[in-house]
Amino acid sequence: MGHWFHQNVVEPGKLPMLLALFSFVVCFLLTRTITRLIRAGRGPFRNVTPGGMHIHHVVPGVILTVIGGFGAVSTGTRGPTPAVFAVVFGVGAGLVLDEFALILHLDDVYWTEQGRQSVEVVVLAAALAGLALGGFAPLGVDSLSVEQRQDRVTAIVTIVVNCLFAIVTFLKGKPRMGLIGVLVPLVALIGAVRLGRPGSPWAKRFYRARPRARARATLRAYHHDARWAGPRRTFQNWLGGAPDPSPPGAVPPR
Repeated sequence: MGHWFHQNVVEPGKLPMLLALFSFVVCFLLTRTITRLIRAGRGPFRNVTPGGMHIHHVVPGVILTVIGGFGAVSTGTRGPTPAVFAVVFGVGAGLVLDEFALILHLDDVYWTEQGRQSVEVVVLAAALAGLALGGFAPLGVDSLSVEQRQDRVTAIVTIVVNCLFAIVTFLKGKPRMGLIGVLVPLVALIGAVRLGRPGSPWAKRFYRARPRARARATLRAYHHDARWAGPRRTFQNWLGGAPDPSPPGAVPPR
């Protein structure tokens, strides 16, 4: 195990990235645990409110991310110093993305339905970092052979085609598949050839005069959401905590 770790993580210079990912995940889990304890009124933890102003943990998160990011890019990938900065960056990123919904909506939506977006973004970021750590390079560069990399035309065409697949996937209203497809082109290819979601830019442009395609896209999206919405909500509730119930007739925050 030690030989494998040294050969596949330490020698390629991936240790800082592994530490950043580990500290990112641990920080998110600890933060969610503490915020859930505060919400339930248990334990010694309390909100930080100097002078009556609630200081969200995204504030120290931004500071740590800036320190860790600048420190990491200025110290290389080997030695103890980049490892320390990687941990600082991972902790800061965990604090920031845990309040991604607050940044997006410019409102404290932490325990609302909109707050689920933070959990989803954290899971997606961890998955993308894990793929990159496993050796997947953006736009399928890792899949090219040595001869193909030496042939500039082949390499450029491959990158451009994979990039187009990812862009089409985004336009079809599938951001998760598009982001993962940047690292795994096969995922982007699947997203690009399948029907776009209703309301996506692709559907508005290409399904406007095709009622059958529009109906198929709507039906497929309905079945997909009916199949996965429940398990996704259950997982988000388990990982990040269930949101507060919305009062009857309440208008969701924008």
